[in-house]
Amino acid sequence: MKLPKLLLALAVAIPGTSFADYEWQDTEGKHLNLLHDGKPVVRFVYEAIDESSPERRDETYKPFCHVFRPGSSDAFLTKGPGGKFPHHRGIYYGFSKCSYVGADGKTQKNIDTWHCRKAHQVHREFLKQETGADSATFTSRIEWIDNEGKPFASEERSMTFSHEGSALIVDFDSTLKPLVPELTVDGDPQHAGFQYRANNHVAEKTAKQTIYTRPESGEAKPGATINWSAKSDIPQTRDLPWKVMTYVLDGKSFSVTYLDSKKNPKPARYSERDYGRFGSYFVAKATEEQPLTIHYRLVIKTGKTSAEDAAKWHEAFPHR
Repeated sequence: MKLPKLLLALAVAIPGTSFADYEWQDTEGKHLNLLHDGKPVVRFVYEAIDESSPERRDETYKPFCHVFRPGSSDAFLTKGPGGKFPHHRGIYYGFSKCSYVGADGKTQKNIDTWHCRKAHQVHREFLKQETGADSATFTSRIEWIDNEGKPFASEERSMTFSHEGSALIVDFDSTLKPLVPELTVDGDPQHAGFQYRANNHVAEKTAKQTIYTRPESGEAKPGATINWSAKSDIPQTRDLPWKVMTYVLDGKSFSVTYLDSKKNPKPARYSERDYGRFGSYFVAKATEEQPLTIHYRLVIKTGKTSAEDAAKWHEAFPHR
């Protein structure tokens, strides 16, 4: 049921008020949960880096977004810290090869905001938390910290959530503003960009059941993957409008459709793994006058997604 505009405005304006179908619940300093009709949908994990021990640092070196398993309040479709490749965290964004030119004209290299062994990302504040009858949005200000502990970029990361039937629509928008004269982000298809990682159960139990569906070649055989490389720069591995991953978790299939905006930097080089991690990366430069802006959409649902449906979702995708 659609609510009157006045009530929706009050739901946004008054903290802790919930007139809308969507509701934010913040565990301060830890994570932000989104509820839809009283049921948890996603969790943005934003705890600041804790360097009191190597274990705590590993748990807190970058913010990411979990997706709750439908009907559960404590189980996720996505992966958190630990497991196979601990740096893979749900819905996440970073680059293993950042470099920048400082005010002194010197170049700093090998800044890795993907594995975060020295560098890291840290949430500083929420710039926005809004809910309505049809969607919910937050904006997090995230600082990217170099190997010496100095911030070299400030990111405004917005995520908007809505539903189309039972499918969850996730819009991911990021504006990365350098705090230095010039910033370059780089990496490789396995260690950079905007990516999704499925629950670690897939790596442990069902990797060979993972299926990728691509625009030109359609549905692949279970467990079959292809990845971009300089030696195999084939069309199925770059500049794709969409790609679908279907994986099996506790006997049920779930699919994630990855939609790339036409306005995102290109070439976009894709990676896919049978254990449930996929996405794309690019190489780009950014300055204070020309920050790096990107927009992606994920459609997450129970069951498989056909190539026809993925193509329709891409047609409806706002390429901003």
